[in-house]
Amino acid sequence: MRSVLSRGAGWLWHWLRHWPRKKILIWGSASLALVLVAVVSTGYVMLGHFNANLRQDDIRGLLGAQPVNLHPQAENIMVIGSDSRQGLSKAYGSGLVTDQSDTLMIIHIPADRKWAEVMSIPRDSWVNIPACEMGDGQLSQPTQFKINEAFAIGNLDGNHTELGIACTVKTLEQDTGIFINHFISVNFTGFKGMVAALGGVYECNPTPINDPNSNLHLTAGRHLLTPTQALGYVRARYSLGDGSDLERIGRQQAFMSSLISRVKSELLNPLAIYRFLDAATRSLTIDSQLGGITGLYNLGESLRGIPSSKIAFFTIPNFPRGEVVPSDTANVLWTQPEASKIFASFRDDVPASGVFGSHSPAKTTGKTSPTRSAPTSIAAEAAGDAPLGGTPSATGTPSATGTPSATGTPSATGTPPATATPAEGGTPPGTQTTPATIQARTANQSICAG
Repeated sequence: MRSVLSRGAGWLWHWLRHWPRKKILIWGSASLALVLVAVVSTGYVMLGHFNANLRQDDIRGLLGAQPVNLHPQAENIMVIGSDSRQGLSKAYGSGLVTDQSDTLMIIHIPADRKWAEVMSIPRDSWVNIPACEMGDGQLSQPTQFKINEAFAIGNLDGNHTELGIACTVKTLEQDTGIFINHFISVNFTGFKGMVAALGGVYECNPTPINDPNSNLHLTAGRHLLTPTQALGYVRARYSLGDGSDLERIGRQQAFMSSLISRVKSELLNPLAIYRFLDAATRSLTIDSQLGGITGLYNLGESLRGIPSSKIAFFTIPNFPRGEVVPSDTANVLWTQPEASKIFASFRDDVPASGVFGSHSPAKTTGKTSPTRSAPTSIAAEAAGDAPLGGTPSATGTPSATGTPSATGTPSATGTPPATATPAEGGTPPGTQTTPATIQARTANQSICAG
């Protein structure tokens, strides 16, 4: 076994050394997923063992009527991080009554595999959630709430993650009109095992951290984070900075960069790599159409030919819902028309960055004043509105080949799309008072340096 692991570690070392580091960074849980795709490639020689670790679910029968898949050779992969504390002690903070999605992204892989984009969706996005099958056998009522609640609705009893994933896919598809080909779900229990396998992960923080909610207490400076501290670091939110989910996404970016560096430093340690791969594959749930460990391997391989300048990632443009409903100080709405144009780009298999005109520096501010509106059913919206203000940068990372899943054939018992009822408070008159801001990060930027 040691010789097998040594060969696998050597292959991974060559793979990572010749692949630009930022190509395997997709922020938050998506970062983790692509790190796993990278290292899972070394496990090809132990295919059976690691494939048995993976959980594979077929959710096609739970999705109802899906959007038309206009480009079957292109792929949209939903990456979701589960907020479940199952198997974790109270050291990680208080438990949740129900599981929720902690991080949510869509990776778009075009048919020609010459570029890729990653769209991060804040967990506090206020959206339409359609009727979903729940763990108790009942069908939920359509509602409006923040998007991470979709996972909780499906996985009501904590024992049906496939229903939580299915409800999240339904919500994304019906609110964006984007056909989702595959999903990758990462859980926190597996995250702990991966950090433990590496003997901890180094991270630097410019200011002290004291977050009782995640039980994280660190002085300013560089630290070798234990599994408990690492989980707290990527989860901490309300006691740090402005307490927003967007700021936490930035901290997750920094950690994933450090995780990759740590993996590279341990490549000559076969036992550490085996333990990492074992924990990594145990932490994943994927759709059965992705093709198991072989599909993940192919997914990673397909990234290698995409130049860094052709990879972009961004957070969906958004603004505080408190501007529509003053009593809401926690959630966000998607800024229009930017959001609709991005969704149309994903559907039409063209770069969303083209909508913004160019790949510019990491943080840009729009120059137009698009209307800020409550969530509607985006699937039926026309793509050609006023020009967008704001320019996301090239960066990020995505991937994929593998076997495309079935096209979106409506289920016989499918639930109709959620209605386009405006959110509480309706749409404010006029236009937004401040320009839309689009945040992104270039592929060459140093995360630690900010």
